[in-house]
Formats: sequence, C-alpha cells, structure tokens
Amino acid sequence: MSDNEPDLYERGVVSPEAGADDRALDGALRPRMLEDFVGQDRVREQLSLVLRGAQSRGRAPDHVLMSGGPGLGKTTLAMIIANELGAPLRITSGPAIERSGDLAAVLSTLQEGEVLFLDEIHRMARPAEEMLYVAMEDFRVDVVVGKGPGATAIPLDIAPFTLVGATTRAGLLPAPLRDRFGFTAHVDFYRPEDLETIVRRSAGLLGADLAPDAAREIARRSRGTPRIANRLLRRVRDYAEVRGDGTLDRATARAALSLYEVDELGLDRLDRAVLDALLRRFRGGPVGLSTLAVSVGEEPETVEVVAEPFLVRAGFVARTPRGRVATPEAWEHMGMTPPDGAAG
Repeated sequence: MSDNEPDLYERGVVSPEAGADDRALDGALRPRMLEDFVGQDRVREQLSLVLRGAQSRGRAPDHVLMSGGPGLGKTTLAMIIANELGAPLRITSGPAIERSGDLAAVLSTLQEGEVLFLDEIHRMARPAEEMLYVAMEDFRVDVVVGKGPGATAIPLDIAPFTLVGATTRAGLLPAPLRDRFGFTAHVDFYRPEDLETIVRRSAGLLGADLAPDAAREIARRSRGTPRIANRLLRRVRDYAEVRGDGTLDRATARAALSLYEVDELGLDRLDRAVLDALLRRFRGGPVGLSTLAVSVGEEPETVEVVAEPFLVRAGFVARTPRGRVATPEAWEHMGMTPPDGAAG
C-alpha cells in the first residue's frame, strides 16, 4: 500500500473516518443547538451547565477537551458550543500547527469570546504546545524576536477565548495540557435507539421516505457511530432510487446493505475475513497480529486500526499476551462449531 493510495477499508462504508461525501453533507445534517443533539445525555447535560454558568457570569467558558473515536460528534459539539454562545468559531488541527509561530498567528487574531476548535490536539508540535499552556491560562503569547543570545521574548496579550480540543488518543496528551482544560468529556459510542433517531432526522433533512423498520435496520448495523449511520442511510437511499421506487423500507435497507457487504451487526468484508482466518486457519488462536494480517492479505496496521477495535468491542476477539483469540460469540456469529481444544 503506497502513501498515495489510501487503504480500501479506511474509506469503506463502515469506516468512522470522514470521506469527501461525508464532509460535503455533514454541514446540512449537523444539529445546531444542544437541544437538537441526540445521544451522549450525560455529556450534553454537563456541557449545558458549563455554558449556561459562563453566560450568566458574562465570561468565556472554561476550555473544553473532548475525547473519543472518530465520527462520534466531537466537531459537531464544538460547533454547537459556538452557536450556543453566539460566538465565532475558528477551526484548525494539531497537524496544521507545525511551529509555535503557526499557533501565535492563530491566537493573535482571535476575537474576544471566540471559540477555537483544535482537532487532533495530541498531534500538535511540542513548541506550539508549550505556547498554548500560557495562552490558555494567562491569555498571552510570548513572541520570540531574533535568534541566539540576542533573542528577545515579547509578551503579546490575546483576547479571552475558549479552546475546544478534540482527540482520538487522549492518552497521548501530556498531563500539563490536560490539566488546563476546565471541562473534560468522553464521547462514547451511541445506543441503537439514539442512532435510530439520528437516522430518522437525517432522512427528513435529505427528503428521504424512510420507514421505521428501515431506520432500525440501518441503526443496528452502524457500529455505534452516527457518521457511519448517515453514510449507510445515503447508500440505502441510492439503492432505493436506482433499483426501487424510492421508498426506504426494511427489505430495501437489507438488500442495499447486503450489496455493500455490511452484515446484521455491522461487520464488513475485512472484519469477516479476519474472523474467518482466525477461526479456520488458526483454530481460534492465539495468533500474532502480523501472522493474522498476512493470512488476510493486509498490512498489520490495517487489521489493528481498521478491523480490530470493532471486533474487540463487539466481543468477537480478545487480545492476550500470546496473541489474538476468538471468543465463543465469534464462532456462533460465523455459523461455525469450534473444534475440540480450540481457543475461546
């Protein structure tokens, strides 16, 4: 797999990463206010108190850190925070902040009360990270002029702002940065009933005639992720318009998702290939990641990052010190009987 050829499964219908079509439609489907945001009840209630308290005091809210997997609504919540505050929103990302000067250029142009959304904050360069400490705490940046022994740090006041940081790898954030956030939230996977509500709302916005049983079918195959749910909805809509009469009923949803190789629990072809190899070739394990990846013709990173997280969360695969092991649920889901002495 070359650097210029992203892996097929990283851009598949059950990938939580945003594709070009997702980004094009996300703006139309995102809720604008907290009351319209579905799911994450505890986070929504806590965030509402933080925002209302700050508004009653006439001050900018504490900085907010959100962690969780891709596609779970961290960017949407950042936009909602700005909308609730009636404040402008500035969006950037950790990989885009390569030097402290890049961060200084962003911070120095912020308006008072503006919300700065910093996605993948754990990937920010270390010098910029150290500058951010002071900016978050004292609303000041120190701009270094000159080089060597004659260099001078000039303090520059910046307007009070609210930083919303998002990360998929909270463990990579240094403690001094985490400690400067006044509110930390973990965005978890969604319940099927919440995803069903999201799918019905999205169908209404897209003008699709979605039957309730079709909404349930899409929701339970969406791997707990709204982005995947909305993507599957669009694929079902395509199928209904091209091969049906435009009505999105359960039979149409099942046929469409079968065509895209998404099974009843949301497993795709790569997931099933990994399970099939683990069960048939290695008798349920234990087997090492590299060996398992070779057996399905993929890179170890693809199996570990794309397939394994969902298989582990669904209870089909367990990671042990000796390697990957299939669970009894994996044998049952694949319709296979474990041989005598098989792992799991």
